[in-house]
Amino acid sequence: MAMIEIKQLIMRFGTFTAVDGISFAVERGTVLGFLGPNGAGKSTTMKIITGFLAPTMGQVSVCGFDTAMAPVEAKRRIGYLPEGAPAYAEMTPREFLNFVADVRGLRRDDRRRKLDLAIERAGLGPVLEQPIDTLSKGFKRRVGLAQAILHDPDVLILDEPTDGLDPNQKFAVRALIKEMAATKAIVISTHILEEVEAVCTRSLIIARGRVLAEGTPLPDAGGWRFGEHQAAPGRLDAIFRRITTGENQHQEIAA
Repeated sequence: MAMIEIKQLIMRFGTFTAVDGISFAVERGTVLGFLGPNGAGKSTTMKIITGFLAPTMGQVSVCGFDTAMAPVEAKRRIGYLPEGAPAYAEMTPREFLNFVADVRGLRRDDRRRKLDLAIERAGLGPVLEQPIDTLSKGFKRRVGLAQAILHDPDVLILDEPTDGLDPNQKFAVRALIKEMAATKAIVISTHILEEVEAVCTRSLIIARGRVLAEGTPLPDAGGWRFGEHQAAPGRLDAIFRRITTGENQHQEIAA
């Protein structure tokens, strides 16, 4: 059974169609890179999966629960890092994570272990007692990541998870994603194509609300293949431009 299953998803805002018939599934053990130019429909799709928006048409299920028919059961199995990672600015990271633990209904015998693990994984030790409003952009992002993984969900939806992080922090977050991947279904929206090459096991490119191509890593030589398009390591950007803009590039994109 797919952990995430989306069928013919459509989202309209008035006369504007943000998501136009998207369908895909994500299995446990998959890290799906969700790629597309600005305005492609990535964040809208993620908000629909997580229940923040109701689609105009289509069906979404998470761990077998239809998000329209059983929204609470679906949300219990999701960890969501939205764009901007909103939090209560006056709280410290410790206070905020305790609040999230209350909302998630974590039991006392399990609560401390999960709080400590999320704090450790997100590297929040140095700023635990500092008001969130005073934190750097990178640490604010890490607070958002900690709340997403706090309840050890089966599904993670991460919108630009390394936005604002320095190179060392990016490396640590990517390593964490790879560590968690075996037991979860993870969807990552990112503009950083090297991030896709570093952590993703599959990728979708969307534009104008539609899936244009699906890709997988090339196991032996490295690089990626999207249908007839193939790129050497470090050249995923060339495939991305070709698919989303129609640039006239060679079908085989060498290093």
